[in-house]
Amino acid sequence: MRNIELKARVGGFDRAVQVCRALGAVFQSDIRQVDTYFVVASGRLKLRENDPGKCELIHYHRVDEAESKASDYKIVQGSPELREMLAAALGVRCAVRKLRGLWLWENVRIHLDTVEGLGTFIEFEAVLGERFDDADGYLKLAKLREAFGIGDGDLIEGSYVDLMAGDGVARRWTD
Repeated sequence: MRNIELKARVGGFDRAVQVCRALGAVFQSDIRQVDTYFVVASGRLKLRENDPGKCELIHYHRVDEAESKASDYKIVQGSPELREMLAAALGVRCAVRKLRGLWLWENVRIHLDTVEGLGTFIEFEAVLGERFDDADGYLKLAKLREAFGIGDGDLIEGSYVDLMAGDGVARRWTD
C-alpha cells in the first residue's frame, strides 16, 4: 500500500477544525493510540493499539524530508501478545502515545494529533489506489497545506518516534 503524507506542527486545533469544516471534511472520531516502535534494520516497524479500534502491525518505508513524501507500507492484524513477543525479540525503540482526531476529505485522512510529551500536530495522508496516483496525492496535500497555512518552519521531517527518541531527525517541539 502507498500514501503521500505531510506532518507539521500546529499551535492549536481551533483554527484547524474550522478549516476542516470549511473544506467539507467529515469528522470520524477521536482515537487514543499507542504506537510501539521496534528496533529494525530497514524502515520502521510499529504496533499500533487503537482505542476504540483494532491492533495493527505496520511496517513502512519513507524518506525523512520536511515536505510531502511517499510512504510505502504493509499492515497486518496485531495483538498485545504480539507486542510482547516483538519487544523480546527485537527490542523497543520507543512508545508514542497520542490522541488523534480523524477527519476525512476526499481520499485524504486529516489527523489532528496531541502527542504526549511533544505537543500538537497535523498530518495529512492521501491514500492512493486505482483512482488516485502519486500526482493526485501531492496536488491534494499542496492544497491542504495552503488551506491550513502551514509554513516551511512548521514541517516535520521524520516521525513522532524520531522526536521522542531524540534522534535528531526533527527538532523537539511543545506547545
